Amino acid sequence: MGTNPQGRDHDHQSRMDFLRANTRLLPSKLVPEIRLYLAEQSLPIWEKTEKVLGERNLPPPYWAFAWVGGQALARYILDNPELVAGKRIVDLGSGSGIVAIAAKGAGAKHVLAADIDPFASAAALINATANNVQLDVTNDDILGGPPGDTDVLLVGDLFYERGLSKRVIAFMEQTAAADATVLVGDPRRNYFPAERFTSLAQYDVPTTRELEDQEIKRAAVWRWKA
Repeated sequence: MGTNPQGRDHDHQSRMDFLRANTRLLPSKLVPEIRLYLAEQSLPIWEKTEKVLGERNLPPPYWAFAWVGGQALARYILDNPELVAGKRIVDLGSGSGIVAIAAKGAGAKHVLAADIDPFASAAALINATANNVQLDVTNDDILGGPPGDTDVLLVGDLFYERGLSKRVIAFMEQTAAADATVLVGDPRRNYFPAERFTSLAQYDVPTTRELEDQEIKRAAVWRWKA
């Protein structure tokens, strides 16, 4: 069966239209320089996503929120632009795209926002446009292959499931072995292996009880140990 690029483009545009209609363009709490299309409550956007896709039991709409680990990493990048300036960046599990947007805004040569959820790619693109930067996106599962031409791998808040965390760690090992820098933003989620990292900075990030167990959640930026 042949491919249908026009159909894919239509689906992609539909997702972006859905996001614009069901979220608000707001400054992120820790990184007010970056504005994102965000949901103000999790359940309504979750239910609407299931309705528009005609599916039940979908994973939460991670792309509709600025999670604390991603905000911490974005803040650190903007405050330390020399880490990414002129370099090739991969934002793994990009979600809303906040980390990718920060990297591009800090002068990165090329930024790939990678997330297997097509809604995340739509979110990253419309959020990039709102912040006057340009990103490339992919829905490919890049964890299944080599890291490619990457100078810096950025990972925000991906250690919430055991199986995913194991795959992410394996990919980080490959990426670091290829002489790339690996930076993570994480509030010590259940499956985050802190012993494999060096802490670079900590931030108290405003959030909500709907998303976290505290209204102010401490998140850190970590660097993979050589």
